[in-house]
Amino acid sequence: MKQAKVRLYVEQGLGEGQTIPLVRDQAHYLFGVMRMAVGDPVLVFNGRDGEWYCEISIANKRNGELVCCKQTKPLQMPPDLWLCFAPIKKARTDFIVEKAAEMGAARIVPVATEFTNSERIRQDRLQAHAVEAAEQCGGTYVPEVAELTKLERLLTEWPDGRQLMFCDEAEVGAAKQLAASSAKQWAILIGPEGGFSEGERAKLKSLPFAHVVSLGPRILRADTAAVAAMTIWQQALGDWS
Repeated sequence: MKQAKVRLYVEQGLGEGQTIPLVRDQAHYLFGVMRMAVGDPVLVFNGRDGEWYCEISIANKRNGELVCCKQTKPLQMPPDLWLCFAPIKKARTDFIVEKAAEMGAARIVPVATEFTNSERIRQDRLQAHAVEAAEQCGGTYVPEVAELTKLERLLTEWPDGRQLMFCDEAEVGAAKQLAASSAKQWAILIGPEGGFSEGERAKLKSLPFAHVVSLGPRILRADTAAVAAMTIWQQALGDWS
């Protein structure tokens, strides 16, 4: 088999001999940008059936078709970890979503706090960023990007059994670390650029499922904090350890 240089996320089911019609954007990328042709290989995944080695069977400027030949990876699920974060400036919010997908979040939840600067998000655009990140990092699963929800509602509807790693900027230098735990369902909460309000901080600290963690001796930007927090969690409790 030829070595595939491109990975694509598709919605269709995958299996040996299955044909996959390409949408216009995918056809433009493969045939207009990458200059690929009939017979060239493409790796494909859909978040359910693992990764498959496919070959181009039809190549047109506006559409095309792939044929599944062989599974190259089984479905690899990430840990049951949510990343909950307050949206910030557009490019930095995009960065958080991309890194969350790359680092193994199972679900990404934008959260509106009292000091959140961005009250609106484009859920479809952020979901597309998660897809692109999974394509590039070799993952076979794409995390769902949820709708923007208020922090109060998120905590009121919090599912039983899910633990929360609360990264509190007020604990800078306190060296509060994540303790070992047998819990399998977790979430990380990252605040906005202005931090959490006193009321939000008090509420979070009162919750029996919340674990307050410090991210070191310096106050981090929100996008840096998201990466640092996921690194800490993955190393302590995730699939990196």
